[in-house]
Amino acid sequence: MRRIGALGVVVSLVALVSASAADGAGSGPAKDVFTAIVGSILGGPTSGVHGTDGRHHVVYELVLTNAKAVPATLQAVEVLDREHDARLFRFEGKQLLGMLRALNARPASNLDLPPSESRVVLLSLDFPSARAVPRLLDHRIEALAAVSPAANAPSSVEYRLATFALAARETHVFRPPLEGRGWLVVNGCCGDTGVHRGAIQSINGQLFDSQRFAVDFVRADAEGRLVVGDLKEVGSWVGYGARVLAAATGRVVAARNDLPDQAPGALPDPQTITVSDVDGNFVVLDHGHGVFTFYAHLQRDSVRVVPGERVEVNQELGRLGNTGNTSAPHLHFHVMAGSSPLGSDGLPFVFSKFDFVGVVEEAALDAALAGAAGLPRRNSLSPAKRERQLPLDRAFIDFEPASRR
Repeated sequence: MRRIGALGVVVSLVALVSASAADGAGSGPAKDVFTAIVGSILGGPTSGVHGTDGRHHVVYELVLTNAKAVPATLQAVEVLDREHDARLFRFEGKQLLGMLRALNARPASNLDLPPSESRVVLLSLDFPSARAVPRLLDHRIEALAAVSPAANAPSSVEYRLATFALAARETHVFRPPLEGRGWLVVNGCCGDTGVHRGAIQSINGQLFDSQRFAVDFVRADAEGRLVVGDLKEVGSWVGYGARVLAAATGRVVAARNDLPDQAPGALPDPQTITVSDVDGNFVVLDHGHGVFTFYAHLQRDSVRVVPGERVEVNQELGRLGNTGNTSAPHLHFHVMAGSSPLGSDGLPFVFSKFDFVGVVEEAALDAALAGAAGLPRRNSLSPAKRERQLPLDRAFIDFEPASRR
């Protein structure tokens, strides 16, 4: 291999980096800058979604890759309003570490970015109003990394990457997929933790996060209990057997109806879970314009629709169960840009209307999941009407009966 030619290229690139740094903004075309760390956005365009906290949330993932042989360490990630060249958020230290995931979705143990490896930054931004949400985001990183192709040790670097245009479309509006009082959101939006938020899957040769806005619904009785009786019996759980309803008119593109309920209390052995049965019994509806809804973990033999069938809004699809990769009876619901529950881009959505009771504390939720009456009693509640909002994590809400919608 001729090393003289390679060395000549390195020298010219180092000179180019130095010239770019010296020039600053300048006039004319932007000059190339060597970047050992490269970035991209996972998935397609997203938009702000109005949550039950009154804030507008923008949720997406930034993939950072160390493309060189020199080890790198992240120090800070900033999100900028590109149109106004203004910094919106800065994440560093423990906060940034809590947002960082390996490609297998496991939390990163440190801020290191080893050679030829990638990390995913789970970004959950919130704004006071829809008007405050920028149209175009940019990202700036600070790190220790290779400063040039000739570098053999990390140095301080800072540069921009991964410009991201937010969608101008309105957030998708759906009817609730359940009815009645006492529904609690578990593993909901919009933080950087939870089993859904980092559930990135490698499907069909690509990375997807179909569940970034997913909701798990469990139900409480009037005494604030999620389960009455034996925790390991599916029939003891208050929500078991509830009717699951179509959130909009659509056509069934996939369904399954043959898997038995799991015993509650623990997740199944991971060795027994496959791509085909992780969701248990389920229904996928196509609503047109590239929008699909997904309803998972339904009871065996309860699914009432078949692929190809047209369904109307509020039509019963099946019954809430405990099939697939689940530890307690619940309905998993999310909206996506394709027909594959795992291999599609998750989309933000809101429900047309519901009554908001409040936010349940973590300790109360843990107690309720353990069989105690940990949630608020029905006679102590004062629900408030909400429209076109996404119920956030641990939101306690009521839905109207389907006959009154």
